[in-house]
Amino acid sequence: MGLPRNRIILSAKLSGVQDLIATYRKLAAACDYALHLGLTEAGLGAKGIIASATAMAVLLQEGIGDTIRVSLTPAPGGDRSEEVRVAQQILQSLELRQFTPQVTACPGCGRTTSTFFQAMAEQIQGHIRERMPAWRAQHPGVEAMTVAVMGCVVNGPGESRQANLGISLPGTFEAPKAPVYVDGRLFTTLHGEGLAQEFIGILEEYVTSHYAAGSDSPVT
Repeated sequence: MGLPRNRIILSAKLSGVQDLIATYRKLAAACDYALHLGLTEAGLGAKGIIASATAMAVLLQEGIGDTIRVSLTPAPGGDRSEEVRVAQQILQSLELRQFTPQVTACPGCGRTTSTFFQAMAEQIQGHIRERMPAWRAQHPGVEAMTVAVMGCVVNGPGESRQANLGISLPGTFEAPKAPVYVDGRLFTTLHGEGLAQEFIGILEEYVTSHYAAGSDSPVT
């Protein structure tokens, strides 16, 4: 008799980006079984991440694919957790699923005075990752939050206003102050030492006040 249709998932074993796209387009056109996307033997590091993201983004944007996997060659002594993070980021970047607040940070240029904004962006990202298990349980909906950590006045205020919570750090020849924006409006301006910890405090207050326990939507 065989398995019922809702117990069958088709997966094609392919390691080429164009082969994956072409094959799954044909499968989607020929049947209505659930399809499992993923490059086999995608490779090491950036090569594997980019290849997987490129292939699956095309298909997912076309509505093809029900489950996904990312197959990366781990570094010596490494684990496979990066595969999960990359798969989640693909889905979140395409706005198909939400797993964790997204941190926007500028790449740095001649207008940035130091690597402080890079270190702060990494610190904020690490704090979010550490706090997510508790936030997910206590503050439903926090996965959709966006945070911006910007390094100068040129792009900083604009990007910060577009995020739920953003900070624009001083760049070259700028006044030593860092405006903080909450939901598009100037909330406060930070000065001096301890900027990162003060901003983390504001972040914690935002999560508590905007994502109420037992609610799936931000508090307005």
